[in-house]
Amino acid sequence: MLRQLRMTLDISSWILLPWRRCASNVRDPPPPLASTLGDVIVDYEDPDYLPLPEYPVRPNEPLDIRKQRLLYQSRKRGMLENDLLLSTFAAKHLHKFSAEQTALYDQLINGVSNDWDIYYWATDVKPTPKEYDTEIIMLLKEHVKNAERVTRLRQPDLNT
Repeated sequence: MLRQLRMTLDISSWILLPWRRCASNVRDPPPPLASTLGDVIVDYEDPDYLPLPEYPVRPNEPLDIRKQRLLYQSRKRGMLENDLLLSTFAAKHLHKFSAEQTALYDQLINGVSNDWDIYYWATDVKPTPKEYDTEIIMLLKEHVKNAERVTRLRQPDLNT
């Protein structure tokens, strides 16, 4: 509450600066949101008491339809970092995956409730849990290392 009040005061003093400058010789206030510059971002573990939704299992889904669905889901993650990483990974590897590898990839991107976990595992910020430590996550980690130095500023075209 106090932090929000401080930010509001900082922003309002910054907005009213031109008027105050004309009215008197007042020194410049700090830039807006200066009180948040020293904040540390902390990533908390998910609490155990939150119920996680179950992802629907599709046992009779044909392999080509499953790959098309996973290609789309790799592109639309909700966070740009994973959109770029997973869409380029899927464009490079998904068409070569067997049915078992495709099921592992499906479990990876749809079984995890938090996309930040996938990002942290792929970038080796956090250790990968045993249930997701498969050949697919190893391929994804190699893809993230980008040994070929490929520029990944856009998602690949769908028609390639």
